Amino acid sequence: MEYGQFCPIAKATEILGEKWTILIVRELIMGGRRFNELQRGLSLISPTLLSKRLDSLEQHGLVLKKKISGQKGYEYFPTESCQELLPIIRSVGEWGMRWARSNLSEDDYDVELLMLYLKRSIVPQKLVGNETVIRFKFTDINEFPDWWLVVRGDELDLCVNDPGKDVDVWFTSSVKAMADIWMGQNSYRKAIGEGALTVVGNKALTRNITAWMANSIFADLPPANGI
Repeated sequence: MEYGQFCPIAKATEILGEKWTILIVRELIMGGRRFNELQRGLSLISPTLLSKRLDSLEQHGLVLKKKISGQKGYEYFPTESCQELLPIIRSVGEWGMRWARSNLSEDDYDVELLMLYLKRSIVPQKLVGNETVIRFKFTDINEFPDWWLVVRGDELDLCVNDPGKDVDVWFTSSVKAMADIWMGQNSYRKAIGEGALTVVGNKALTRNITAWMANSIFADLPPANGI
């Protein structure tokens, strides 16, 4: 897409304005490296379109594509020009929290994206012991209602199959209830009091969940007046 203008906003939009591109940049900046990981954060994008967008970003110097040593496939790394988009991505998110949150629909509550974000929100240094197993059970979905997060030091594994380990903390809720808490639109204490969330586990972990599983960076932003 070309706008035929010398304006730097127009030239930037020619690169970033295609559907999905800004969200692919979001995933790259947040640490997504492999194709399937990027796709997990963009669940509705087709593999063909994701490949096309990554190729375009590589051509424009925003992505470095590297063969995985000894394996099939590639890893995708954000370049300096891509990293410089971080404050812009954050500003768009802040604007969305203030002005667009009323546009959320039930279909927007994607369990894969939620679990990817919860995984990225874990603060391993705040957990006790060599390994912590966290289980999530979502009561409002039939496909993949059960998820496990296994934390070993700085290594985090997210899976939908029982790893066969003792669970340290159990969360039971709807996808929306958990997403609303993570986004700061509800609190763990209030959700538990309302019956929207059940948390079972050692009190050393359950008394202050946000110490080891942080909320969204946008969680403290209030909605704009009248929205």
